[in-house]
Amino acid sequence: MATTYSVDPGDPDDSYLSFWRERHLCTLTTLRADGSPHVVPVGVTYDPEARLARVIANKSSAKVGHVLAAGPSGAPVAVCQVDGRRWATLEGRAYVHTEPDRIAQAERRYAERYGRTPSPNPARVAIEIELTRAMGRG
Repeated sequence: MATTYSVDPGDPDDSYLSFWRERHLCTLTTLRADGSPHVVPVGVTYDPEARLARVIANKSSAKVGHVLAAGPSGAPVAVCQVDGRRWATLEGRAYVHTEPDRIAQAERRYAERYGRTPSPNPARVAIEIELTRAMGRG
């Protein structure tokens, strides 16, 4: 029988949530037009109450382009972090937001997790991932 590491993205256990509150570099996987994965390092924040993960990005980045190219139904994406034998992945549909309040919230959450306020960037957007699946060993 296969071992499962499934987690409810809206109701994670304490160790899983604690792992997502530690300072770790993450990866974001988006899909290119040809279906191949594009994996880049990012900072990610996890908000289980809202079932969202957030990434701040420059609007001209490839990752933002991949999400926008998916259209109004959003892009399937995954974010992941690893620390030794501990790992966690969040999956869902990503959307790009340009509203100042959403960008400010993503920046605030980034500052809380990573211990530094992002430098001002007028080209910044927020990628919000509506979570559908979570897994890992926190």
